[in-house]
Amino acid sequence: MGQFSGKVVLVTGGPSGIGKATALAFAKEGAKVVVNGRREKEGAEVVHEIALAGGIGHFVAADVAKEDDVKRLVDETVTKFGRLDVAFNNAGVELMGPIAGATEADYRRVFDINVWGVIASMKYEIPALLKTGGGAIVNTSSIAGHIGFPGAGIYAATKHAVEGLTKSAALEYAQQGIRVSAVAPGAIVTEMIERFAGGEHSEMGKGMAAMHPMGRMGRVEEVAAAVLYLASDAAKFTTGVSLPVDGGFLAK
Repeated sequence: MGQFSGKVVLVTGGPSGIGKATALAFAKEGAKVVVNGRREKEGAEVVHEIALAGGIGHFVAADVAKEDDVKRLVDETVTKFGRLDVAFNNAGVELMGPIAGATEADYRRVFDINVWGVIASMKYEIPALLKTGGGAIVNTSSIAGHIGFPGAGIYAATKHAVEGLTKSAALEYAQQGIRVSAVAPGAIVTEMIERFAGGEHSEMGKGMAAMHPMGRMGRVEEVAAAVLYLASDAAKFTTGVSLPVDGGFLAK
């Protein structure tokens, strides 16, 4: 019996990276996990991995930037498993480039997914959580939600927004049994790092690792562990926080 036995968990951005690791971690702790993403093949593979680990999973293809998709996602979760107890709003995209080179298309694409996606997700998750007496929401922020990042201004702005949304939602529902928190990863070895830096062993990757006081990048399993803690009864007096998983980056 895992600590999430009998619970239903929704993970957006679940086909890869932090989302995949967290979906698997919840499943190993007994949860029924709904994995969401836009890539059906990869999503189905995650559900298969959950089954191989002895868990129960279900994939729903949906775009969190589209409100109708998000409503359908939450509705299908409740229809499939009868309830919702935990939501991990992890879907997001990165964007690099100077502010002077920003385009409206860039802004709308990144904000639609990283910010509106979180708003829309919470809009439909919260009523579902209230029906079961409450639960927990964890949003994916970033160290870029706490400090400025030259060359990534639009991305940093979206993560600052996630921080504000997390705190506001936490205050709105603190007395209704819903806890809302965030994780703020530093550089984590994911596909995003592959795209941006050419991997952890490239010159850029090594430079990024050196920026963290621990001298390395994080692993997706380390972020997943933080998410499970925030969603668990061990954190039942914790809400409105943003937990850095950053090897000491923000302590500098």
